[in-house]
Amino acid sequence: MKKQILMAATAGFLCASVSVFAATPKVSNGMMVDENGMTLYTFDKDTAGSPSACTGGCATAWPADMASSSDKPSGDWTLVPADGGKQWAYKGKRVYRFTKDTKPGEANGDNFRDVWHVIKP
Repeated sequence: MKKQILMAATAGFLCASVSVFAATPKVSNGMMVDENGMTLYTFDKDTAGSPSACTGGCATAWPADMASSSDKPSGDWTLVPADGGKQWAYKGKRVYRFTKDTKPGEANGDNFRDVWHVIKP
């Protein structure tokens, strides 16, 4: 009986532990999207290991894709410091959303000013 209780408690702990990890962004129509289906972008002016080059009005139009405290990096997805929190990065490039994408699947910012690009796997 004690063995069954221990096994059940261990299984419950493992299930609870797995649930805190963030889901890896998914692919939709050949683009990486967040948990709400919104398109994710990178900015050519960002340099790996440096603060974001998107500030002021840029940051208003292109908000950083911030991680929650429970999110964990996985594979090509990492977390970088940003504004007192952590921002997602894909293959070393910071990740953003575009405010003019108002519905899931829109990619209105792709190739905007030749420096913003949809993330493709």
